[in-house]
Amino acid sequence: MSASEELNPRLSAFRPDLADARLKGQVQAESYVDGQQATIRAALADLRRRPDDTAPLDSQLMQSEQVLVFERKEGWAWVQCQTDNYVGYLRENNLGPVLDTAATHRVSVLRTPLFTAPDIKSPVNDYLSLQTPLHIRESDGRFLLLETEGWVYARHAETIDSCSPDWTATALSFLGTPYLWGGRSSLGLDCSALVQLALAAAGVNIPRDSDQQEEDPHLGDRLAPSESFQRGDLLYWPGHVAIALGPDSVVNATASPLQVVMESFHELDQRAQSDGGPLRLVRRPVV
Repeated sequence: MSASEELNPRLSAFRPDLADARLKGQVQAESYVDGQQATIRAALADLRRRPDDTAPLDSQLMQSEQVLVFERKEGWAWVQCQTDNYVGYLRENNLGPVLDTAATHRVSVLRTPLFTAPDIKSPVNDYLSLQTPLHIRESDGRFLLLETEGWVYARHAETIDSCSPDWTATALSFLGTPYLWGGRSSLGLDCSALVQLALAAAGVNIPRDSDQQEEDPHLGDRLAPSESFQRGDLLYWPGHVAIALGPDSVVNATASPLQVVMESFHELDQRAQSDGGPLRLVRRPVV
């Protein structure tokens, strides 16, 4: 097996014609480039599998997340997100320069308006989702002015090192959020993004996709599926993950009702087995 076959193209930037210079000697490519740092300027940027608006949505990047840019071509950029190393294509107009200051805060509510002025009656440019990093230029006590422009209500932000250790409660706050394949925000998200965002709020950074999470050696103890589930356990079926609320129920983002729901473990297990196969692993994260 070649080195390129061993590397995951979702997490390593390489193609037959172009590759990340850090992969030289590991993969064969016509040329290698050093990634150029950039910042996501849009409130939410779609990361697609190909440079095409009709290509599958693989993930989304939040405002102020940092990326490495390997190619800019015909309005598209081939990038790697520095939060979870995910690789894909996004519209080039979603990119901005590296910011002068480090992120000191992050959004602590599901979604908050991005005001044009420090006034709740001012026009709203967009909405920022939970876990969006915030680079603060100034504060008037009630509102925070962002380096990326716009004002955020200060009580909707917390310091970047704050921790909400009950990731199950964070996941439950998304109840009713639409299911969106590749989504990674309170406007819509998939099963693995729900887990990723909930654990990020608890200070635990994990991979983007469920199969990557399942194999992550840092994601707590591996338990046999037959063991009794505890609140907060992560349950992995082929292509799906849910968070246990106890031995008999779960919270998950699922395509069946097309939203984040609480449901019985038995109901989900039957559906998941029909779609992909039996429960194969339980993870018990430690915060």
